[in-house]
Amino acid sequence: MTDGNQDNFRLRLAAHWVQAGGVIAYPTEAVFGLGCDPSDPLAVSRLLAIKQRPVNKGLILVAADWSQLQPWLQPLPPRLQQRLQDSWPGPVTWLVPAAKDCPWWLTGDHATLAVRVSNHPLTHNLCKKAGSALVSTSANISSQAPARSVLQVQLRFATRIDYLLPGPLGGYTRPTTIRDLVTGRTVRP
Repeated sequence: MTDGNQDNFRLRLAAHWVQAGGVIAYPTEAVFGLGCDPSDPLAVSRLLAIKQRPVNKGLILVAADWSQLQPWLQPLPPRLQQRLQDSWPGPVTWLVPAAKDCPWWLTGDHATLAVRVSNHPLTHNLCKKAGSALVSTSANISSQAPARSVLQVQLRFATRIDYLLPGPLGGYTRPTTIRDLVTGRTVRP
C-alpha cells in the first residue's frame, strides 16, 4: 500500500468511526484534537467524560467549509459573513450566534457556538470524508497540557478513544485564536 493509499484508508477509517458514534483523535493546526459527530449526544457525552470537561463550557466545531457549519448557526448579515470568509480557511475560531435549535451540549451556557473552517489538510479532509463538521477540542484532560504527538495521545487516551488518525500538526505553536464575530473582540489570542 502506498503512502497516499494508506493516508486515504486512515481518513476513511477515522470518518467511519465518527459516523458510527465513536470518539477519535486527530491532528489540528497546533495540537491533537478529540472529535466526534456533533449531532450525536452520546458521542459528545463520552468525549466530555474522557476529557473531564464540563458540558457548560461549550465546544468548538471544525469543518471543511462553511456549508458544514450553517445548520448549527443563525443566519448572518452579509458583513459578518464577509468577516468569516476573510479569515477562512485558517486558524481563527469564531464565536457565532448559535441557531435556536443548536444542542446545548455544543453551546454550553452560551448563546454562541465556536466554529472554524480548517486549513489543516488532514482535518479538512476528515470533515469532507465524514460529511459533516466535527467536535474539535484539544486532546487533554481539562486543565492539562494538550497532546502534541501521536505518542502523547496514545499514552493518555489509547484505551478510551476509538481511533487515532496519525499525522503532522499544522505548524502553529498555540491553539487557534478565538474571536467574537459580532463584536470582533479577541477572546483567546
